[in-house]
This record gives sequence, C-alpha cells and structure tokens, in this order.
Amino acid sequence: MKLDSKLVLTDPILKKIMLDLPKPSIISTNNVFHDLMSCIIEQQIHYRSTKKIFEKMLNLANLKILSPENYQHFEQKSFSNLKLSESKYETIDLVLKFWENNNINWQDLNENEIIDILSSIKGIGKWTIDMVLLFTLQRPNIFPYDDFHVKQIMVSLYGLDPKVKLRAQMVDISKNWGNQKSVAVLYLLDWKKLNKK
Repeated sequence: MKLDSKLVLTDPILKKIMLDLPKPSIISTNNVFHDLMSCIIEQQIHYRSTKKIFEKMLNLANLKILSPENYQHFEQKSFSNLKLSESKYETIDLVLKFWENNNINWQDLNENEIIDILSSIKGIGKWTIDMVLLFTLQRPNIFPYDDFHVKQIMVSLYGLDPKVKLRAQMVDISKNWGNQKSVAVLYLLDWKKLNKK
C-alpha cells in the first residue's frame, strides 16, 4: 500500500492507522443545499448519521436529493412528527431565501470564499461549514476541530488532556498533516468506526 510520505513521516500514530485501514472514500452528493439541510435538521451530516433522521424524512417524501424546488413537498410529507427549535426553522427559511436569490457554483470558490458566504447565513456555524467543505465539496485541507467525534478520537489516540486548551493541542498535531488534513481526519473517523464497541 502506498502511503502519503508527509503523513507517514510526521505522525507515527496516523501511520499505524493508515497501514491498517484502506484509504477513506466518500460518495458525495456534491449538493451544498441538500447537505446543509441535513446538518440543520439532524445536527449531523447524513454521511455520518446513525439515527438516519434526514434519510427517513427523504424516504417519506419519496426523494433522493433535497432541492429548493422540492422543499415544499418535502416539508409537507415529512415534517409532521419532527420537533425543531424556532431557531432551526429560522435558519431553514434563511437558507431557502439565500438559494432563491443566489446561484453559486461552489466548486469555483476557494475555502475562504465559501466560509464567508455560508457564515453570512444566520444559524450556519463553523462545524456545519466544515462538514460541507470536508464531505460535500471534498476539499483537501479541512480540520474540523470543533467536531465532537474528532475531539474524542484525538484525546484517545494522542493522549490529549481535554481540560487544558484541547483545541490548541489538536491544531498543533494537525500541523503535522500539512495540507492534507482532510484525509487524516477521514482516517481517524474510519478508525473510530472500526473500533466502535
């Protein structure tokens, strides 16, 4: 198996994981609207969901991909038993309005441009944007240090102290991954899946 020399040379913990696991792969929707709604509704991007709430809602509406055009049908068919906070409904409305007024080719934008655009929508925070960059748009250098699972994994594998500047410790380790932070994160997430009890 050919391993990335930068990751192997600079991170022996990650090297062991890379030797044990196949290279991570994601079948992306490439659909920012769909995946944003997944994050807002389920508080998890559907690629990683265990409860499959968003997936079940799509099935109720007989949809595979959610779009602004079919959103009203989706809402009518699948929202009856869903309890969302007022702030979530507000964010959903703002996302819908944004898509009505903008036609963006996300692949043409760099990470900072995407962050600026999405963070301008009230209710869309860093974690959600990181999920879109990592899973939907598959950008190579994304490190979601706010992600609960990434924190948990790094505390366990790297022996970090969660009570003492955890983010700084995580960011310091991620510097060893150069500009390939995304693949490193995906390896860590796959390691957790494999070792889940």
